[in-house]
Amino acid sequence: MYRPDLSPVADSLALSALVGALPLLILFALLGGLRLKAHWSGPAALGVSLGVAVWAYGMPVQLALLAGSQGAAFGLFPIMWIVLAALWVHQLTVTSGRFTDLRRAFNLVSDDPRIQALIIAFCFGALLEALAGFGAPVAITGVMLMALGFSPVRAAVTVLVANTAPVAFGAIGTPIITAGSLTGIDPAEIGAYVGRQTPLLALFVPLLLVALVDGVRGVRQTWPAALVCGGAFAVAQFVSSNYLSVELTDIVAALVALGAVVGFLRFWRPAEGARVREDLRSAAAREHREAGGEQPPGTAERPGTAERPDGELSRARIGLAFLPYLVVIAVFSVAKLWDPAETFLADSDVRVPWPGLDGEVLTASGEQSSATVYVLPWLSSPGSLLVLCGVLVAAVHRVPARDAVREFVRTVVTLRWALLTVGSVLALAYVMNLSGQTITIGTWIAGAGAAFAFLSPLLGWLGTAVTGSDTSANALFATLQQTAADRAGLDPTLLVAANTSGGVVGKMISPQNLTIAATAVGLFGKEAVLFRKVVAWSLLLLLAVCLLVLLQSGVAAWLLP
Repeated sequence: MYRPDLSPVADSLALSALVGALPLLILFALLGGLRLKAHWSGPAALGVSLGVAVWAYGMPVQLALLAGSQGAAFGLFPIMWIVLAALWVHQLTVTSGRFTDLRRAFNLVSDDPRIQALIIAFCFGALLEALAGFGAPVAITGVMLMALGFSPVRAAVTVLVANTAPVAFGAIGTPIITAGSLTGIDPAEIGAYVGRQTPLLALFVPLLLVALVDGVRGVRQTWPAALVCGGAFAVAQFVSSNYLSVELTDIVAALVALGAVVGFLRFWRPAEGARVREDLRSAAAREHREAGGEQPPGTAERPGTAERPDGELSRARIGLAFLPYLVVIAVFSVAKLWDPAETFLADSDVRVPWPGLDGEVLTASGEQSSATVYVLPWLSSPGSLLVLCGVLVAAVHRVPARDAVREFVRTVVTLRWALLTVGSVLALAYVMNLSGQTITIGTWIAGAGAAFAFLSPLLGWLGTAVTGSDTSANALFATLQQTAADRAGLDPTLLVAANTSGGVVGKMISPQNLTIAATAVGLFGKEAVLFRKVVAWSLLLLLAVCLLVLLQSGVAAWLLP
């Protein structure tokens, strides 16, 4: 059996950590420095991780390749299956001709793009994160912003940055539940700690979103609505996580924030909405020309799709325009919140011990690795539930079965390079995890002693950046955080919570999430552009989380439960 050695290079933990980080350094250098397309950067970094695993860590070639194959399988199903299904549901709205009605319906709430960013990217995105998680919020809200006139780059960057504060409690609290099951700490206790960290991010993220849409002038003109949105979400997230339910936290926070914004708009409207719309249209046209005139998916009706007369926008037409998203909320609410349905779906999962790998790999502590069992959620996956939503939407919108199937195939073809990117990045993550590269980096950082309180969110950030999932980041580092806290005389629950909170700001730079966003808005192969746009914000928010955790470990301990 293979057991990872945490100091394989010259018996030095620091040198081993540096070598173990090479795949990540190469990946981000290729994306951010050389501006190489993600579907080439991902395989290149995967090759580096295989080389490090075999030659530096002594992992048998066969096991390294099998680890990569399991990661690639996980990247395709369920991860890309979710993205494929989400985009297909959206395309059914385009094919049915209801997309124009959707644009007009949003304009009834507010025709100001800055407010629309708050409602769609932040509030509705948070609700999708709460119910589905993974890449669904970015994929769906990205194309919705495109429909309202946002340029591809602006739409993608906006939804990537918005998908931060809700992530810790996403997918019905899965990241926190995972951390609790691994550490033995009550998930409710971890959730209460996280609920005193991420709300501070939520308070300021809406201000950042309006700045991304319209710069400093946008902040000056819309800060009341942004503070109402962020404040309502923050308070609701704090109250729900500490006194109601970890699982329902994001659902409550998203609905409260949405209601607060819509209610506030009854008494207040920002200035210069027309000027912002015109600026966005000009930016979108400029990007369209620079892209060679290619039409991104979901931004225009295709020839042959049903046209809806302009006329009066009746309640029935508004309902049909929002139907796909209402169906998504309904289906996921039943699947995640009704115990019989949740149990039935969970029991349908198929556990597949990965051939040739399962039973052959130990953890660094010498225990049998559980990561070598591939779980096939053929029915419970959010992707499968989204396909069910698509079938229901197609039936109500009277989309012919042939057209629905054609759109599905067309979406698969559209995603071909994204499939390669995400498959290779998840293969890289599995190779790094099973060979010991990731845990070496984490162990080295954890050796900082009392200063680890400041650095602990960095591990969550790193784990999410590599895997694209806060749940996976907790699976990697939650136990390490607990052990390091005990050794340094720090609060273990605080550092496990810090791992979760640090992870939420790493998601926007994850190659997996960058690819999902780029594909959704038609920026095929331009993940490097998005990476350069969001990396500074990711690092700035990470610094804020690190400082907050440092304060909570000392002078601001009164902030904790």
